[in-house]
Parts: sequence; C-alpha cells; structure tokens
Amino acid sequence: MLRLPRFKYLRPRSAREAARMAAEHGPRAMFVAGGTDLYPKLKRRQFEIDTLIGLDFLARAVHNGSADCVVDAGVTLGVAARDEHLRKGAFRGYAEAAGLVSSPPLRNAGTIGGNLCVDTRCNYYDMTYEWRKAAGFCLKKDGDICLVAPSSPRCWAVSSSDTAPVAIALDGVVALAGPDGERELPVSALYRDDGIDYMAKQPAEVVTSLRLRSRPNTKSAYVKLRRRGSIDFPIAGAAVVVELDGETVAGCRIVLSAVASHPVEAPGAEAFLKGKKLDSETIREAAELAAKPAKPLDNADLSHFWRKRMVRVVVEQALQRVSDQRPGFDG
Repeated sequence: MLRLPRFKYLRPRSAREAARMAAEHGPRAMFVAGGTDLYPKLKRRQFEIDTLIGLDFLARAVHNGSADCVVDAGVTLGVAARDEHLRKGAFRGYAEAAGLVSSPPLRNAGTIGGNLCVDTRCNYYDMTYEWRKAAGFCLKKDGDICLVAPSSPRCWAVSSSDTAPVAIALDGVVALAGPDGERELPVSALYRDDGIDYMAKQPAEVVTSLRLRSRPNTKSAYVKLRRRGSIDFPIAGAAVVVELDGETVAGCRIVLSAVASHPVEAPGAEAFLKGKKLDSETIREAAELAAKPAKPLDNADLSHFWRKRMVRVVVEQALQRVSDQRPGFDG
C-alpha cells in the first residue's frame, strides 16, 4: 500500500496569506485544493515536500455576465460541468471539458483552478518510486536524462489538463494573487513548453478565478480521446471555438491537448477556416492542418504514431459538433 509522507498542513484565510506562506516556505511547500492529482503523486514520492497549504478558502461560485463568465477557482469540476450557463452557447465546450475530467467522484473534489495547474504527465514519471528506481530515474524527478528523448536537454512530459485548451480558445484570463498583490494573466500565457517548468505563474501565486469571454454567435466544443470512457487522462484532445457570421466562420480558435508539454494552438487551421462555411470538406481540410503542430512522443498511453493520426479525428469531431449546433452539454 502506498502511503502519504508526513507533512504539515496550513490553513490560510485568504489568497494573499496563502501566497505569503508559500513564499516563506519555498520549494518544500505546495498548494492543495481538491488534491485529486497531488495526493497520488505524493504517495508515489514524485514531490518532496514537508508542508501543504490548503486552498479551501477559495470562493466557489459561477458569476454569469452577458458576454463574460467568471468561475471562481474553488468551483469543482462537477459543478462547472452541470452549470446551466456554462452548458449553453459559447461556453458549452468548457462544460464538456470539465465533465470529461477523470470520474464523477474526483470531479466532485477536483477544482477548476487545480485542473488549470495540473502537473504534466509521462509514462516514465507517473510510476511508484520503486518502479522509477528500477527503470532509472528520469529528468523530471531524480534523474539527469529524459527517457523519452535521451539526447534532448529538456523534459517532454505532456500537458494533461482538459479545461486549459478550452479556456485558451475562449480567450480566458486567470486572476492571480501573490505575496505582494494581484494581477491577471491570459490563460494562453500561463504555460511554458517544458515538462518540468511548465507553469509561467510564480510558484507562490494562487489562481483565484477564471474569466471566460464570448462573442455573439459563438459556439464551442471539446473532444477527448482516452483508452477508457472515464478515469483516464487525455491522450489527445481538441478544443474548438468558432464565431459565426451567418453560416460563415468569422473567427476560430483550435487548441490541442496532450500532444506537447503545453496546450498547442493551430493557427494554420484557424486562418484556413476564416471566411469559409463549415461543410464536410472544409472541416476535413482544417482538421488535417490542425494536426500538423501536434508532436506526440512515446510517453503516454497507446502508440504515439496512432495518437498523431487521431489528432485529426478529434479536431474533425469537435468542428462537426460546432457545425451541427447541437443543444447544450447534458453531462
């Protein structure tokens, strides 16, 4: 049986207080909200900490505006997936993504802030300490080479957030609280293309809310590929947001998940779709273009060659959902 290490648990009363605690304790401390990803990693000794800073003070409401929607970071994924405002129109893809994370019990614990900050994943990293020691430690934890790409100087662990790609496609902005003040940052700027140093926010900053933006006549969708219909992290995914002018695409964002160390945008496909109608031939061509930036490696479930081919499929499915203008996500 894997057991948690001993640690001290701190309970701040505000985001600023939590940020000051994190700055004071340094790399030996981590934030925890739902803990659905963190606690298993602690059991596998993937992190070496002696202090956890609880974020149970975070607000847990969805604030609906006419064009914007602000989701507090403490909102659980289950609540976000069921929210009536998020399930309709422009924000439907975000509700779909939240509803596809893991399993119902974990969605009732995991938070939208936690899913935005979830650790990158790799077959050589997400194993027990004993397994990693026997196989040889990797660059992300305790080793000195990336076992996926031994000649590379960087870690290639993959981004595993389902909600981040949709938040980027919806021009999302996160509010961050640090020891010295608050600031906002586009979700697109929240990530780095590095499996270890994957977050652009400061380690002591707390995500307090997410603001999603929509424009008139906007539709969104998210399609996730995984081995099983529940529990599993994505091995390929596509978030699509399309702004329509009648039947013509006035603007489009396509963001891929689980194909790199950060969510990957597909500007070629976006430019191709602008000014066109979403017919079957256009959708197929756009999906081919969208798959080009995806460079999956042999560090997640199933063959990376097959996952590369499936990127085209999930993009095509997401665009088709938008084209069909199906009713809101039903959970």
